[in-house]
Amino acid sequence: MQVYQVLANKSIDAIFSITKETTVFHALELMAEKNIGAVLVLEDGELIGIFSERDYARKVILLGRASRDTLVEEVMTNRVITVETDQKIEDCMQIMSDKHIRHLPVNRKGELVGIISINDIVSAIIREQKAHIKSLEGYISGTPYA
Repeated sequence: MQVYQVLANKSIDAIFSITKETTVFHALELMAEKNIGAVLVLEDGELIGIFSERDYARKVILLGRASRDTLVEEVMTNRVITVETDQKIEDCMQIMSDKHIRHLPVNRKGELVGIISINDIVSAIIREQKAHIKSLEGYISGTPYA
């Protein structure tokens, strides 16, 4: 399975983004409203960072900062790892595991087209496994196209 297939099956087919001048509080409001764990930081349409719940916990709360007074650019992750739509999800899982991250922005030929989370990947694998099991059950019962 490839990344473009995961993107096609996402329940939320949108890219939620903010600017580096956005306050952490506003970013958190957006994340809560959209029920997402990270938001992309764009400048002139280019990806310059990502802000996640982990950034908030480690770089705001634990350091005693105020979310209404802290700008995203002060606490965002600016070394963003991205993947391409034609990459295998196994590669994405390895990247996420090695780098201890939960979100990967997705590019197609250098253009940002989406973001996948570890949850998206797990859901895709579960769907794929269920389809495979159903196919094998059909084969065993003699009704392979049921």
